[in-house]
Amino acid sequence: MQIPASKQPAESELGRLSATEIHDAIQSGKITVQQYAEALIRRCEERDGEIHAWVHFDKEAILSQARALDAVPTESRGLLHGVAIGIKDIFLTRDMPTRYFSPIHENDGNGASDSAAVGILRASGALLLGKTATTELASTMVGGPCVNPRSVGGKVYSPGGSSSGSAAAVADGQVPLALGTQTGGSIVRPGSFCGVWAFKPTWGLISTEGVSRCSVTCDTVGYFANNVDDLNLLSRVFRLDLDRRGGDKDETPFRVRDARIAMVKTHVWELARPATRAAWQRARELLVGAGAQIEDVDLPGGFARAHAWREVIAGSEARSAFLSRYLEDKDKLHETLRPFVERRRTPGREEMLEAHDGVAALRREWDSVAARYDAVITPSVTGEAPEGLGDTGSAIFNAMWTVLHAPTLNVPGFVGENGMPVGLTVAGGRYTDMEVLRAGKAIGEVFNRSRE
Repeated sequence: MQIPASKQPAESELGRLSATEIHDAIQSGKITVQQYAEALIRRCEERDGEIHAWVHFDKEAILSQARALDAVPTESRGLLHGVAIGIKDIFLTRDMPTRYFSPIHENDGNGASDSAAVGILRASGALLLGKTATTELASTMVGGPCVNPRSVGGKVYSPGGSSSGSAAAVADGQVPLALGTQTGGSIVRPGSFCGVWAFKPTWGLISTEGVSRCSVTCDTVGYFANNVDDLNLLSRVFRLDLDRRGGDKDETPFRVRDARIAMVKTHVWELARPATRAAWQRARELLVGAGAQIEDVDLPGGFARAHAWREVIAGSEARSAFLSRYLEDKDKLHETLRPFVERRRTPGREEMLEAHDGVAALRREWDSVAARYDAVITPSVTGEAPEGLGDTGSAIFNAMWTVLHAPTLNVPGFVGENGMPVGLTVAGGRYTDMEVLRAGKAIGEVFNRSRE
């Protein structure tokens, strides 16, 4: 939606504007942050009794933030000035409680300080709308009350996890941006299930300071939006747009015509269900029709071990991450998390070295494979979102890329046999984040032709 230069957007339109459009409207004086905040509050109050995307939503605190942002002089405003964003409830926030959907933390108050990512957002002028739903400690596959807003046919479908509320709130138009995290598939999978753009950057590019940890090797901060331009806006805020190859930044738009695009099914393709298989075939047809040169790529055999190595690494690191809570009150720790601490057999030294060294070698090998192509496409999910809220779905198509530290972007564009969204992933070598976003934008425009 574009706002004419002379037009003030109607109140009913504000909640449908993208982050980029809202930023421009506020900067140009067409609307105030308070007007925008009031419109979003109404939207959330109308919808969230059904979706349950928010676990903390304080109307008066939001309006207080908005008034303070309106008082900031134009010349002192940040890149996100007035733009609303949801925060997954595992990021510490100094003015909101952080409770991790965990009984152990159900009475916790506000944090002593912001997590690093939230501090950056606040310094950039973002309107922090509230805390979004997660699974317990962002580490279980068991869903909470959050509902996929794309649910159809009178049924309820999972929004995925663990960044459930962030994906659902963006998909439902309650907020244009939301933070999430991924240890296995907790950004890309909810993005696919809810039909939104979801970006997991290269590991380590965004600080995880002040974020609940599960695996230091895998935990990655990312975000959700309804378009790539909004993802680009957040990427600029987090300084992902710095060129990591030296010289001038390359901002040349990606051209699908004549692009060499690898389609990588990975070693777990047999787990793909009809919706993903149909999306895969349709994507190929659309890209070929747009003039792309498609190559089916089988990864070398060593990549088949990546998932098992990730399980060794992440499982060991989860043991240390959950140990203090286990010792504090193990009965309040979810039954699927206690075994990380209790298991009798833990990986030995040789097994840990093999896993870490094996994955390290695969990272370099993947960088080399990805560099041969202009873009790489791989599955986002096994299929459509599970029916019901008990199961948040499988991360089998995401976990390898997470442990490889590769940037991955869920590109929406397809629907499955039940009418639920299905996306595909654009992946890249490490530190090619902006290239992945540029490729994803162009590829997404081609995918959208499937809806025509």
